Amino acid sequence: MCRVDPVRSGSTSSSRWRASPLTVTRLALASFVGLALIVISGAAVRLTGSGLGCPDWPTCYRNRLTVSTSLHPLIEFSNRMVTVFLVVVIAATVVAAHRRAVRRRDLIWLSWGLVGGVVGDAVLGAVVVYTKLNPCLVMVHMWFSLAMLCLGVVLYHRSRYDYAPGARAEVASQATRKVAWLLDALFVLVVMAGTATTGAGPHAGGSQGQILAKRIPVALRDIVMVHSSLGVVFLGVVAGMYLVLEGTGAPARLRGASKRLLIVAFAQGLIGFVQYATHLPPLLVELHVLGATSLTIGVTTFQLTQVARDKDPDYAAQRALRAAAG
Repeated sequence: MCRVDPVRSGSTSSSRWRASPLTVTRLALASFVGLALIVISGAAVRLTGSGLGCPDWPTCYRNRLTVSTSLHPLIEFSNRMVTVFLVVVIAATVVAAHRRAVRRRDLIWLSWGLVGGVVGDAVLGAVVVYTKLNPCLVMVHMWFSLAMLCLGVVLYHRSRYDYAPGARAEVASQATRKVAWLLDALFVLVVMAGTATTGAGPHAGGSQGQILAKRIPVALRDIVMVHSSLGVVFLGVVAGMYLVLEGTGAPARLRGASKRLLIVAFAQGLIGFVQYATHLPPLLVELHVLGATSLTIGVTTFQLTQVARDKDPDYAAQRALRAAAG
């Protein structure tokens, strides 16, 4: 009986269109970028008070799909157009994963995971609109979007590396790997406290003349202290890990990933301190969301770098051919 590889099930005999490994990787990258953009644009909607700029969903206002030239509807509708772009890119990624020249089941499952995530996120977004920006649902919406971003990073990473059974998978250090899991847990707590801070803060997502969104009934100063304390612990663990990796001559991939994570974490902490001291100006809050997005990518990437793998042979072969062709 012929045994089918659980990761690579590669028949290439079909005469139908096949997607090259490089095409799948590029689409995975586009999906990953789109997922980051949806987080950033969603924050812009909230910070400009445009959360109810389109009071209906999926149309903007009653039976009208398009919007007026007013600022808030335009901003909210633009965010929805980013979602449309993301849906198109993810759909193309799913098709390419299925039609990859040498099929990999892990890429197919991950791409379908993005489909399920986008559908879930869109439904949650509709509930947020119809509940008039309920702060608890807005928090969950942010968590879900960042989780989707993690999935996008994993898909992009795996599309370039060999995950077949028996492929090289060298763990540099079990201790470092445990620290990476600790960082993941700490980051989840930081994000949860950060979104709770947003839910208690002044930027509800609505604007003057709209229904005022409720806020989480907790003192802003108290939740800020929780969020900042967790952030300090997270930054301390990242800094300590970086110093240990540098001092022990760890592999370059680990040292590079930890260095980038330290830089982003420090910048994020600095922005957070300044934004609170200056009473949460929208521009700095948007930069803080950008920092949270970057940290999500950094934490996920650091986790993935714990195991050294070779490039996917099909992907590497195509890159070599393109490089040789000039």
